[in-house]
Amino acid sequence: MTAVHPAAPSGALLTGRAKHLALAGLFLSMFVSMLAMNVVGTSMPIIIADIGGTQAAFTWVVTATMLASAISTPIWGKLADLTSKKALLQIALIVFTLGSALAGTAQDPTWLIVFRVLQGLGAGGLGVLGQIVLAEVVSPLERGKYMGIMGAVMAVATVGGPLLGGLITDTIGWRWNFYVAAPIAIVAIIMLQRTLHLQTFKQKIKIDYLGAALISAGFTSLLIWVTLGGSNFDWWSWQTIAMVGGGLIVLALAVFVETRAEEPLIPLTLFKNRTFTLAVVASIAVGLAMFGTAVFLGQYMQLARGRTVIEASLLTLPMMAGVLISSTIVGQIITRTGKWKRYMVIGAVALLAGLLLMGQLRYDTSYWYVGVSMFIMGAGVGMTMQNLVLVVQNTVPPTQMGVASSSVTFFRTIGGTAGMSAMGAMLAAQVSSYIQDGLAKLAPEQLAGAESLASGVLPKVAELPEPIRLVVESAYGHSIGNIFFAASPIALLALVAIIFLPNVPLSTKSNAEKIADLRAAEEANAEGVLTGSVTVLTDTTGPVVLPTRHSQAAPSTTIKTDSSER
Repeated sequence: MTAVHPAAPSGALLTGRAKHLALAGLFLSMFVSMLAMNVVGTSMPIIIADIGGTQAAFTWVVTATMLASAISTPIWGKLADLTSKKALLQIALIVFTLGSALAGTAQDPTWLIVFRVLQGLGAGGLGVLGQIVLAEVVSPLERGKYMGIMGAVMAVATVGGPLLGGLITDTIGWRWNFYVAAPIAIVAIIMLQRTLHLQTFKQKIKIDYLGAALISAGFTSLLIWVTLGGSNFDWWSWQTIAMVGGGLIVLALAVFVETRAEEPLIPLTLFKNRTFTLAVVASIAVGLAMFGTAVFLGQYMQLARGRTVIEASLLTLPMMAGVLISSTIVGQIITRTGKWKRYMVIGAVALLAGLLLMGQLRYDTSYWYVGVSMFIMGAGVGMTMQNLVLVVQNTVPPTQMGVASSSVTFFRTIGGTAGMSAMGAMLAAQVSSYIQDGLAKLAPEQLAGAESLASGVLPKVAELPEPIRLVVESAYGHSIGNIFFAASPIALLALVAIIFLPNVPLSTKSNAEKIADLRAAEEANAEGVLTGSVTVLTDTTGPVVLPTRHSQAAPSTTIKTDSSER
């Protein structure tokens, strides 16, 4: 008869006050990342105008940062499965802070883009490593509460960033926006060093650099096409064929390489997990809503409504209030009840409704309407964004926690980046068309100053003559409403994906506990080969193959689990 042994104790794990102190340092590192990324949000039109940038430059300053963040995310996640998560988090903080400080010295759009890329590389690590470390310390059931807190921290930074940035821009100059992260980052690094103590199971580091290069090149080609198409060249042109065809070929090669790599950057076997695949689809839409609205709402308030940087920041508060309130409340409810799916469906509906409502924006739309629309969309983002990562972490093997978490974040950022590039290209084309139509209706004596619009440089609306200012505000108001409406079908796709997510119960063990149990089971099974007993391990997530530590044991042990998707 087969004997069943309990898994061994999990070892020294963070609990009580030590866990809370470690999480405080973790949340501070995420706060500084979000603060520094958003502090320039509403100031960006002024920054681009000051250094002589165009609408395309505006889009690429943001897009390049997000692309660098997206491409680096799977690498950070893979490294987290292989080496010290704490050291990686500190390195990401240093890279991010260095990029932020250098961006403050930029004299033209090109250098601003370069330094924002460096900033994005660090941001990619901070975003995903925060979620991975949280999973290491907290169980999925309890994690709902902390995911809500994380969402609240991100919302506060997202709200406070533009407000602080507007104040800095209007007082001492926009360059200081990029320096604000440094002192907070130093405090975060020290806190992490003193409080975050994690078990580390180091393995030989093998990164699929060829796969990373191919994925980067393929997505970059497609994003350049989306950004420049319709303005620098026609959508149907040889440039389109070259960029789209080349990008797809390179991505196909990346898939081929990933299927044969010893340590693939994004294991394609993850897509056999229904929860992971559907979460990726939904995350793309959430990324589009989150990043796109954050960027283009600032433009709407300044260029369509003629508001200052600080006023624009204050007027976007309803969206962040929606994120803050919904993520905190829903996170607490999920931890208390263990039920998550109904709230994510509600969030997806709110996301779709918010985009449809914002699709009706014009330059003279009531501020009450704008505020309610933003709040609804923010509530949708708050109920879905972090919880999509949570449900994936709940259903993947603990040894793939890093790469699975980073993959969801990667596709969310890629979706947001691609969507934002497409929205930016559509905005530039529509604004140009609306301005031409509007100017054609003006009398000749009202056209004085219109020549400044021909360069394509973002206008300083307050300095334009009254008739031309109204044309510009109307053009931006109508165009920004149009791009939000055009994004709504993606939100509908997210709703469908979330509806079909398997309703798997949340586990009660942290990732560190699961890995410790796996190690104990490995040793017990090695002994079982000699004694005839077998250890059965439960409450893990998916089949796990454990490397054997004893030469007399079988080459490997596959442990089946009781959490198959239903």
